[in-house]
Order: sequence, then C-alpha cells, then structure tokens
Amino acid sequence: MDSDNRTEGASDRLEVRLAQTAGEVAAAQALRYRVFYEEMGARPTPAMRDRLADFDEFDAVSDHLLVIDRAKGSGAAGVVGTYRLIRRRVGEAFGRFYTASEYDISNILERGGNFMELGRSCVDSDHRDGATMKKLWDGIAAYVFDHGIELMFGCASLPGTDPSALAGHLGYLHHHHLAPEPIRPRALPHLYVDMNLAAGDSLNPRRALAQLPPLIKGYLRLGGFVGDGAVIDHQFNTTDICVMVKTDLITAKYRAHYDRNVRDAAPESEPT
Repeated sequence: MDSDNRTEGASDRLEVRLAQTAGEVAAAQALRYRVFYEEMGARPTPAMRDRLADFDEFDAVSDHLLVIDRAKGSGAAGVVGTYRLIRRRVGEAFGRFYTASEYDISNILERGGNFMELGRSCVDSDHRDGATMKKLWDGIAAYVFDHGIELMFGCASLPGTDPSALAGHLGYLHHHHLAPEPIRPRALPHLYVDMNLAAGDSLNPRRALAQLPPLIKGYLRLGGFVGDGAVIDHQFNTTDICVMVKTDLITAKYRAHYDRNVRDAAPESEPT
C-alpha cells in the first residue's frame, strides 16, 4: 500500500497507511472512543471508560487503516481517521465476522468470492472534510487493489434508534438499493426491523440520496447495495444497515491512477 498518497492543497500533510505498531492501533481506538462515545452518545463498557478507548476482540485480527496528519505528529500522535478491515481468510480463521452479530451473512460466505469486512470508520471532528475522506477512500482502494478484493461489506449506521424517524432513509434504501438476492444479507430474526416504512412513490430519490450520511452515500455512489432489514444498536445509539460494494469501480479507478503514475514516472525515451 502506498504510504505517501498525496493530494493537492491542505491534504499534502496527510498520510494514509496501515497501523504498524500497537501504539498506532491504540490511537485509532482512542479516536473511536472520542467519536462514538463522547460525541455520538454510545454506551461504553466500564473497561472502555477506564481506558477511554473503543475496543473488542476483532481488533487483534484486523488491519487498521489510518489517516495521519503530520502537522499533529508522526505515527500515533497524528491519527485523525481510521477504518477497520478484515479479509476473508483472516475472519474465517478467527471464526466469525462482526457483521454476523446482526445479519445472516451466509450468502456472502458462500458466494462472495474474495471479500473483506470493513467497519469502525470515523474521523476526528477537526478533520471532517473532503481531503481526509479522500485519503480514507484512497487507502481502501489501494488495499482492495493489493489484495484482489472483489466485495466489501459491513454495518453502516444511521443516527438514532427510532426507525419511524428514519422512515425516509430506510424506505429509500429498501426500494432503490437492495442487494441482489443471491448475496443479500438479512437481519437476524430477533433483531429484524422492516425497512419498508415509506411507499416508494412517496420518495424523491435524488433528495433522499442527498440526505443520507456521507459514508452511506459514498458506498451507494460506488454502486453499493444494502441488506434486508435494519438493526437497532442500543449500545452505539444507531440504526444499522448492512452495506455491500462490489469493487469493480474502485479497482478500475485505482488501476487507472496507478498506470498513470507509472507512465508519468517513466523516462520519455530509453538510452541506446
């Protein structure tokens, strides 16, 4: 993965790469705590509160994608964005995926090919801008390209735990973005919340898409789909949906970018 993937302007100081030390993973967990628990009102366990960190058993087997602001410091001191990535062979060796705690993902396990689970995405409040999000997406694209990932999936969140207040969001996703049935996850029966809360003809698709949280909107613009049913996550104070993205577009864009960089770096003619 390119550890010095730069864009113009303010993002020149930003670096995207995988965590390399336990301290960098701890910095990602601390960022997650600040965003999820202190800002969004999630409910920490006593151990999380003591450490001021969001953590679980999946962290030990995950790759932790980081955006580092060199102006804040190198390594752990500069972590301002993160994503947690679990490749298929890693999750299967571990014995389970986080998403399986909310969704039946047997269709993905059987037909998903070389997939990865992604989640725990967050960005520091002072860095929620296009430059930081682009770095995260650049890092995901490089990871997908490097590992030959064909499908990404994971839980994404809408704020709040009242489905009726989210009827427009959930109805739009249900009517316009359901995953193909052969690989469609379904919320576990005891957690299942019907997403068909608004008639399809009552929704303005363009407006509904624009009003979705940026992360979900980004998945959909890459051709993403959603699973059947939402899940209320009381710990995180959210309503979750299962999102899936086939990586064809991501891989094609990254390959074009990679090929262009190689071409630009090559000499105009070879010495004879």
